[in-house]
Amino acid sequence: MSPPYRSTSRSPHLSKAVAVAAERLAEGGVVAFPTETVYGLGADAEQAEAVRRVFDIKGRPADHPVIVHLAEAAHARDWAADIPENARRLMARFWPGPLTLVLPARAEVSRLVTGGQDSVALRVPAHPMARALLHAFTAARGGGGLAAPSANRFGALSPTQAWHVRASLGARVDQVLDGGPCRYGLESTIVSLLAERPRVLRPGALSVSALREVLGEVDCDPGEHMETPRAPGRLAAHYAPSTPLEVHAGEQLVRRAETLLARNLRVAVLRRNRSLRGKPGLPPLPEFLLPTRPETYARGLYARLRELDGFAFDRLLVEAPPDDEAWWAVNDRLARAAARTRDPERV
Repeated sequence: MSPPYRSTSRSPHLSKAVAVAAERLAEGGVVAFPTETVYGLGADAEQAEAVRRVFDIKGRPADHPVIVHLAEAAHARDWAADIPENARRLMARFWPGPLTLVLPARAEVSRLVTGGQDSVALRVPAHPMARALLHAFTAARGGGGLAAPSANRFGALSPTQAWHVRASLGARVDQVLDGGPCRYGLESTIVSLLAERPRVLRPGALSVSALREVLGEVDCDPGEHMETPRAPGRLAAHYAPSTPLEVHAGEQLVRRAETLLARNLRVAVLRRNRSLRGKPGLPPLPEFLLPTRPETYARGLYARLRELDGFAFDRLLVEAPPDDEAWWAVNDRLARAAARTRDPERV
């Protein structure tokens, strides 16, 4: 069951907060807001200084594109030079929702937003507060969209609750809208439609099997050695907690824990509930659990990793999830988080 969203229509206080946020955005401000995937750090995508401020707040490289969030699918034609039939089919089925489409950009789209590329990433979020904000913003602005990467420092864990944003970015953000915990907890699925065959650039909250139901064949190569376009969240090291993290399966997890404990390191294990029944036991150390289903595991992953950062462990060992398609997005995020860890034994 998905966690409830806070309804902007039932709370005068929240409705006013959304209206204030929309005005701030139209005036060039930067506002963090919830989506169904993670919290975004939004700015008017047509105001260069506002977009530069987002990059500065995050410490984001200038060549790393951001996703433009739109109020309605019909607004995509203001940003995309061409919308092929496959894109229209995906928009009709999955927008609003956790799907980002990469399309050829119109000439007038700022290359600050696209990371200098001739393609633009577009999404219509489903979270009711995000939709209320986007509609209020476009009404105040007379159109447009919000450039909105995740509301965190670049490369760090994405925020799934409002307090995560405040803890990460503090007073550098003009306003933080609190829409409760995010439904999916992982970023959107990114699909490129620049070539004849659709291609997944980043696995995410929307499954590949759902895409195949609409498109038939979809290329799914998440490897790093790919041609353009560059897409958000595809650096080898990304989505990482402060605590060095390793991912191991089965007996390898047990052996690695014993090795690190022998070095007098403070070690914790993150694993799936009931996953080690009947398997070799771990040595005595703190164990933390996530649910066994991929959807609920994904929803809690970033929040749990953020919680574990607060304990100042020397190393976090994560039990490798299954390698089937349902876990693709989770495994992608864990692999990128682990890429930041350099064990002296392995240098």
